[in-house]
Amino acid sequence: MSRLHLITTGRLAIAAAACVLASAGAGAAQGRARPAGKFFQAPRPAAEMAGKQAVVRTSAGTFVIELLPEHAPNHVGYFMKLAGEGAYGGTTFHRVIKYGIIQGGDPLSRDPGARARYGTGGLGMLRAELSDEPMTAGAVAGVLQPGNRDSAGAQFFILVTDQPALQGQYTVFGRVVDGLEVVQAISAAPADGEGRAADRIEIASITIRDAPPPVPDPFSTGTIEDLEAYRAVLETSLGPITLRFHPRTAPVHVRNFLRLASLGAYDGTRFHRIVPGFVVQGGMLDTRAEPLPQRISRHVRMLDPEFNDTAHVKGTLSMARLADPASASTSFFLCTGPAPSLDGQYTAFGEVEAGLDVLEALERVPLDGETPVTPVELKRVTVERR
Repeated sequence: MSRLHLITTGRLAIAAAACVLASAGAGAAQGRARPAGKFFQAPRPAAEMAGKQAVVRTSAGTFVIELLPEHAPNHVGYFMKLAGEGAYGGTTFHRVIKYGIIQGGDPLSRDPGARARYGTGGLGMLRAELSDEPMTAGAVAGVLQPGNRDSAGAQFFILVTDQPALQGQYTVFGRVVDGLEVVQAISAAPADGEGRAADRIEIASITIRDAPPPVPDPFSTGTIEDLEAYRAVLETSLGPITLRFHPRTAPVHVRNFLRLASLGAYDGTRFHRIVPGFVVQGGMLDTRAEPLPQRISRHVRMLDPEFNDTAHVKGTLSMARLADPASASTSFFLCTGPAPSLDGQYTAFGEVEAGLDVLEALERVPLDGETPVTPVELKRVTVERR
C-alpha cells in the first residue's frame, strides 16, 4: 500500500541566497576595518544573557527568537540593547527571497523615501563570532558589508530553509523557535528581481523576555488507564467518525495521535487515498490547506514500530509508513475490510467506535485511481474524555 509521505519545503538555490546576502550591503562603504576597541562589547557576560528570547511583532504576524549568547555574546548583547531602546520599531523586512531568507533591521528602512539605500544602514559595529551553529531553517544571523566579516550591526537575516553554503560565513546569534510559518510567509511577499520587498513589512516591536519554562508534551505523562479514557472524533466532510484507542498494545502511537490531534495538526487535512474494500488513508500533512505552525511541527516525529496481534479488519485504525518500519509519523488509515496482509506489518492502535456508516460512505466516493475526485476533508479532530 502507499506509504506515508512527509511534508517538504521548497529550497532556494544556495548560490542565489549567498549572492543576495553578499550584496545586501551594496552601496555601503566597502568597509575599512573599524579601529581596535571601537567594536561593541557586551556589557554583561554570556551567562547573564542566557535563557532569553526576542518576541518580534510585525505587520505580517509574530514570531519568537531564542537568543544564543553562548555562541555570539556580542551580537546578542547588541541586539538586546537595540531592542531595549526600541530601535527596531518602524523598521522593515526590506529584502525577501521566497522560501530562502528574509532580511531586516536597517534603521534607514524607517524612511520610505530612502528605499534605494535600504540594506546599507546600521552596520560596522560587531566583530565576527563564527561558530558551528548550523545554517538551517530558523537561524538568525548578522548581515555584513561586502568583503568585511567584521561589519555586522543592527541588520539581521533569517533562514527560511537550510542553507549549508552559508556555514562559517555569518554569525548566527539566534534561532526562531515559534512562528517560522510567519517568517516563511514574509519570504513569499512580492518582491522585485533583486529581492526588494514591494510593500512595507514593518517590525512593530522587538521585546526581550525570559524563555518560558519547558512544559511536558501533551499526553506524554498519562498512564495507560488515562489514555484509555480518551476518544477522538474525526469530523469529516461526510460526517463524524469516533475512534477509541488501544494504548495497552501501542502506547507510543496512541500518545502520538492524541498529541497531534489535540494540537490541531490534522485539522484541514484530507483523506488522500481510498481503496474500496481495503483502506481509507489520511493524515498527510502536505494535504493541509495551511502550513503546519512551528509550535505544532516540533511535535512531528518518526515512531518505532509497535507491531502487535490486533487483526486488520473493518474499522481497524493503523499507522501508515514508508518501507522502513520506523518511519510512521502522521499518516493513518482505517481498514474498510479484512486486510490480513497488513497484520504484524503495520501498527494497529485503535478502532472505529461509531461512524462505520460514514467510513462506508467515504469508500463509495468517486475516484480517479485511488484519489477522490472531489476532496474529502478532515475538517478537525476533537479529543474527548469518554
